[in-house]
Amino acid sequence: MLDNSSGAEAAALVAAALAVVALGIALALAVRLGRLQRSYDALVAGGEGTSFVDAVRAQSVATQALRKDVAVLRDDLGTARADLSDALRHVGVVRYDAFGDMGGRLSFSAALLDDAGDGLVLTSINGRSETRTYAKGVRSGASDLTLSPEETEAIAHATRPGSSG
Repeated sequence: MLDNSSGAEAAALVAAALAVVALGIALALAVRLGRLQRSYDALVAGGEGTSFVDAVRAQSVATQALRKDVAVLRDDLGTARADLSDALRHVGVVRYDAFGDMGGRLSFSAALLDDAGDGLVLTSINGRSETRTYAKGVRSGASDLTLSPEETEAIAHATRPGSSG
């Protein structure tokens, strides 16, 4: 019987050791579960009065509002580009002496054109006793009226690359 009781003691010791290990594992899991619960509570309830879900929802709403604003700005930019192409922003000026006995190159022809080459050319011819000014319409870089060489040169200056501004 002595063997039987030492076997029972050994089984009891093994069972006690397994119980201690199980208790340790249970405590470790309880600590870990507590940490997970606190993380979950912070995620759902929020630390500053706003939950994570509410914060994500608010960011989603803000993102949608920004997308709408960007769409409006794209439309406005397209409109501005269309308006700019119609602006008289290409300029070419030629100064010259209209009369041989005058000095100072006081006469000029100035072409004011949009991106399509439409606009006008202004010419001012200065003489000793008078100044005459002419305006001629321009379509696609040409005019229905006869252009002087200086007017043609002013249009050429206005239509060359980099003439905007």
